[in-house]
Amino acid sequence: MVEGAAVPEQDRFQIITEHPPSGLIYDPTYLGIQRTNDIVMVQITLSTGRKLAQKRQLFKRMAEILAENPGLRPQDLMINLVEVAWENWSFGNGEAQYTV
Repeated sequence: MVEGAAVPEQDRFQIITEHPPSGLIYDPTYLGIQRTNDIVMVQITLSTGRKLAQKRQLFKRMAEILAENPGLRPQDLMINLVEVAWENWSFGNGEAQYTV
């Protein structure tokens, strides 16, 4: 996220959920990509406004990093970005920190 999407290093709020194979439904050949049961689906919620080049760099870098460790095949990585307007964030204290 830091390298690919210009996210501040301290902006680390993550939820990691594991599912048994029976808890995942996916098409093993959608768009001509050959997936295995090792599929990893990543959904990232981030502020709107990043350019297409940044998003492509993020996807590429994530695939590279996960291929290096733990050895995930790039074909088994699915990434989904959910863009949220800046005014829709509160990081605590009942405040909209990004609207100052």
